[in-house]
Amino acid sequence: MNILFICHRVPFPPKRGGKIRPFNVIRHLSAKGHRVSVASLARTALELEESRGLSAYCDRQIVEVVPDASAWARMLGNVFSRRPSSFGYFWTPTLARRIQEEIDHHPPDLIFTHCSSVAPYVSKVQGPAKILDFGDVDSQKWREYVTSRGFPMAPVFWLEAVKLERAERALSTQFDLCTCTTSAELRSLRELGVNAKSNWFPNGVDTDFFAPRSSAFDARQIAFVGRMDYYPNQQAVRWFCAEVWPALRQRIPELQFMVVGAEPPSFIRALGNLPGVTITGSVPDVRPFLERAALSVAPLTIARGTQNKILESMAMGTPVICSRQAVGGVDAVPGEHLLVANDTNDWVTLVTDVLNDPERRRRLSTASRARILSHHSWPAAMNRLDGMIDELCKSKQTK
Repeated sequence: MNILFICHRVPFPPKRGGKIRPFNVIRHLSAKGHRVSVASLARTALELEESRGLSAYCDRQIVEVVPDASAWARMLGNVFSRRPSSFGYFWTPTLARRIQEEIDHHPPDLIFTHCSSVAPYVSKVQGPAKILDFGDVDSQKWREYVTSRGFPMAPVFWLEAVKLERAERALSTQFDLCTCTTSAELRSLRELGVNAKSNWFPNGVDTDFFAPRSSAFDARQIAFVGRMDYYPNQQAVRWFCAEVWPALRQRIPELQFMVVGAEPPSFIRALGNLPGVTITGSVPDVRPFLERAALSVAPLTIARGTQNKILESMAMGTPVICSRQAVGGVDAVPGEHLLVANDTNDWVTLVTDVLNDPERRRRLSTASRARILSHHSWPAAMNRLDGMIDELCKSKQTK
C-alpha cells in the first residue's frame, strides 16, 4: 500500500513529544512492507540535516524548511481572520505544492495526517482513505492556556481556542477516521461536536531502550525530565520549586532536585540558585538521570494527551508522582502503578513517604515497569492502529 504521511514537525530524531508518536507510526508502517512517503516541516538547516536519518524508515521524504520568522509572520497574519493562527505557523505554499506533486506522481492508498495543524494540506483531497490523528485536541490546550496566563495574552489564547474548535469540527468531516492518543482526548473531541468516525490508540515507549540497567539509585534525589522550552514544563517546574520544594527541604535537608531538559530559558536556569536544585540543560541521554533518581515528578497543571516523560520514567522502573492533570493520559491505576498528588500538601507527603519507605518504592518500581510492558508498548499500540487501518481500507473498498 502507498501511504502519504504528513506531520507538523520532521519526526527525526524522535527526541521530543511531537516527534515520537509519528516516528513510531512511520517505522511500523514501513516495517509492514508499506511504501511510506513523509512530508513535514523543519525550522532550521540543522533540523533538516538531522532529519536525513528518517530515510532508513521510509521511501521518500519531503521536508520544507520554514524559518521561525516566516512562520510567525503567517501566524500573526491569521490573528484577525477566521483561520486559526497556529495553522499559519505550519503552512507554506511550497510544501503544499510538493505534497500535491507527490499525490499526482505517487497516488496514495492512504493519507495519514498527524496533528490538525497540517490537515489543511490534504483536507480537500478525494479518493484515498484518510486518517486525521489529532493526537491531543489542540483547541483544548489553548483553553487551558487561557486560565494560566493573564492579560494581555489570555484573550488571544481564548480567540485561538474558539477558532481551533471550529476548525477541528470542520476538518473532521473531511477525513474518514479521526484518532487521538487517549480515551480522554477522544471524549474531548466528541464533546466539541465531532460526529465523524473516531477512535484512539495510545502512545508507547521503547521498552528496550528505556529499561532499568541497575537497581542502584540515590535515595535523596528526585528528577523532572522534559524540554524546558515548553511552557507547560516551565510552569510545572516553577510551581514545584516555589510551592513544594521549600517544604521538602525542611523535611529532608539533603534532598536534591534535578531538572533535566533541553533549552531552559534564563528564568528556569535561575532556579538552579535554589538550595539543592540543579538545572542540567541539554543532556545526551536522560536515562542515567532517571536511573539515579529515587522518584520522577510531573507536577503539570497543563497536560493534554500522554506525557512521554511519565511513560519513560515508568519504563525505567523509576516511580512517578504526577498531578491529576497529567495522569489522565497514562493507562495505569493510581496508587498501584504511580501516585497522584492533588495539592501542595499531597506532594510533600507523597514524596517524603516514598523516599522514607524503601519497600513501597520497590513495589512502585516493579509495578510501573510491568504496566508499561503490558499497556504502553509500541507493538501493542501499533496492533490497535493496524486494526483501525484494516477496517477503514475495507470499508473504502466496499463503497
